[in-house]
Amino acid sequence: MATHSSTAQADRESVEYESALQTARRQLARAASLLDIDSNIVERLKYPAKIHEVTVPIERDDGTVEVFTGYRAQHDSVRGPYKGGLRYHPSVTRDECIGLSMWMTWKCAVMDIPFGGAKGGIVVNPKDLSPGERERLTRRFTQEMRDAIGPNRDIPAPDMGTDAQTMAWIMDAYSMQEGETTPGVVTGKPPVIGGSYGREEAPGRSVAIITRLACDYYDMPLSDTSVAVQGFGSVGANAARLLDSWGANVVAVSDVNGAIYDPDGLDVAEIPSHDEEPEAVTRDVEGLLSNDELLELDVDVLIPAAVGNVITETNANAIQADIIVEGANGPTTSGGDAILDEREIPVIPDILANAGGVTVSYFEWLQDINRRAWSLERVNEELASEMETAWDDVRSEVDSRGVTWRDAAYIVALSRIAKAHESRGLWP
Repeated sequence: MATHSSTAQADRESVEYESALQTARRQLARAASLLDIDSNIVERLKYPAKIHEVTVPIERDDGTVEVFTGYRAQHDSVRGPYKGGLRYHPSVTRDECIGLSMWMTWKCAVMDIPFGGAKGGIVVNPKDLSPGERERLTRRFTQEMRDAIGPNRDIPAPDMGTDAQTMAWIMDAYSMQEGETTPGVVTGKPPVIGGSYGREEAPGRSVAIITRLACDYYDMPLSDTSVAVQGFGSVGANAARLLDSWGANVVAVSDVNGAIYDPDGLDVAEIPSHDEEPEAVTRDVEGLLSNDELLELDVDVLIPAAVGNVITETNANAIQADIIVEGANGPTTSGGDAILDEREIPVIPDILANAGGVTVSYFEWLQDINRRAWSLERVNEELASEMETAWDDVRSEVDSRGVTWRDAAYIVALSRIAKAHESRGLWP
């Protein structure tokens, strides 16, 4: 199968990049324009409450000292403690953390979870670090951020380049300084030290749940529904496998090297995810599609679950899916979104579809506070219930106002945040 031409690739690269901060502020302004709320509250929500920037020196295995930069952006805590991921990635920036912290505020509000939004990261390629160096970096960063985080202040979670072990090191470093075991300082930990069963699978599970609800809304039986999933990491693989188990026909999945496609359906349970075996999706496979071509397949449901900014003005007119469910954060640019809206292709937004992660993080936090673990069955039942409630809240706005799913989700979120600000007022 031929890949996209160099010309098409050049066109894709020429599309103006939309940062997380630009997207978050644009979406805030659009939602505010649809609601009758105090403009002063909207002005406050354009900015983070605090941004912490620290230098993190560590001794490398060869005895040299290297200094890394770390950030933690805390956007809004009117509804509860700050909550959000911590990523280790070379592209981490101050503005990216601000934008992503704003998304977390909206996500927690649309799910009606009593948290605000935060996001943090360290500018580092974790692949360049040995396990010992990763641990030293994490523990030193925790010490530098110790006054900024806490179970009732700001609760980090895994993100790109971090995992359950990273959270375990943060919890231990924080607890040692506090003089008592404090499992609630992070979520996404191993269950043996207070983590929740089902946390890792939760974002993909919520994407699958929302996809099923969307198909039902549009009278598309899952047994007759074809699905393409871009990205076969934790989110994409879990969503694909669950949808497959419910009877959907998953016809395409991809990793960074390309996509495999079979119109008769793939046995996704037998395909290793990126977490299980990196880049195994396309290994020893002939006739690959490109990731761009996967996005343009003639399928019922498209789930972009890899990275942001993949559906743009350049390719939105070529999208053939009937429904798009966003698994990744920010996979659709504003220009792409406008074209899809004009073409009447519904887009179920990330702040609803992949909110299973923060929802089960909330469950984990509750378990830690109460010192009582939940079974996996209970976690999954509670998650399904919360996702269905949030879906109904957003669907109600879609039906009553005739707006897009994205606008409806932001209307729900901003309404709740605005009411909380109105009730609490502004400290002089």
